[in-house]
Amino acid sequence: MRRVTIAVGMIAVFAAAAVAAPLTKGRALAIMHQRHEGMEKIGDTNKLLRREITSSSPFVPAIQSGAATIAGLSVKANGWFPRGTGPELGKTGARPQIWQTPQDFIAKLHNFQGAAQAFNAAAKSGDMNAIKARYADLNGACKACHDKYRMDMHH
Repeated sequence: MRRVTIAVGMIAVFAAAAVAAPLTKGRALAIMHQRHEGMEKIGDTNKLLRREITSSSPFVPAIQSGAATIAGLSVKANGWFPRGTGPELGKTGARPQIWQTPQDFIAKLHNFQGAAQAFNAAAKSGDMNAIKARYADLNGACKACHDKYRMDMHH
């Protein structure tokens, strides 16, 4: 039921963004900055998680903290992709296909959010087998979206 609620909410957010008044350039640039910073934080956190999870003696509190960070940011991502914040406005790693195929993008974002929540729950449990399994799911969800919707960026 929770997944359906999240999916319906995300569709409503995307639909509202599509018909809402256009963003001012300043607001659009601010959202692009938030998106960039959020994605950078997810990436940096993922690097920390990978080090811990592949370590011979993982530090579970660090994994738990990282999982919570990614789960929280995954929810914030709902507001990171309104129409008007793509490459037509400025430098971004977001491909235009995000806004050209919004239903597919929403589905991939939803999968990422579900995987992030499941990984967070596994991390809270402290069970390393469950953590590793849900971490693999999370990485799969990230890859599925990045393969189609992310451009390489060179800072």
